[in-house]
Amino acid sequence: PKATIDIPEKMRVVDVLYYSDDAKIHKGQIVIHRKLAYDIKKIFALAFKMKFPIQKAIPISHPWYKWDDTRSVTANNTSAFNYRTIAGKDKLSTHGMGMSIDINPRSNPYIGEKGKVTPRGAHYDPSKPGTLHADHPIVKEFDRLGWDWGGDWETIKDYQHFEKKI
Repeated sequence: PKATIDIPEKMRVVDVLYYSDDAKIHKGQIVIHRKLAYDIKKIFALAFKMKFPIQKAIPISHPWYKWDDTRSVTANNTSAFNYRTIAGKDKLSTHGMGMSIDINPRSNPYIGEKGKVTPRGAHYDPSKPGTLHADHPIVKEFDRLGWDWGGDWETIKDYQHFEKKI
């Protein structure tokens, strides 16, 4: 498709500082559409100020993940751009356009219509550090910046997922 030609030029690598679950400061990178880079900087600044633990933030293109979404979410990796289609469809996902981010996928899993939890072994417990919920300041900041949260979806829940159409 024609969209594949200009996608790399639209992405930006945003260096981010965050506290991991070891309570130490780490440096990571989020690859996101250039028009959303400012929003990501704001979100990570808030997360840093709050000492909100983020397991890791490594681009999915890294040799550890090899563009494999399952590897990334299973490792509880926070990532954004991943050139892929929507699971089970031929349509490019918002991740494939750099317009969404998944935060701490093991702490904030995807829960399908029949209750299937992804990644396998994940458990959603809003009382645990690194977990997002409707009243969480990070969820509220994403909302203020015009992003949609998968935790608000009706038939499924994708607590890790935020997207913004531009």
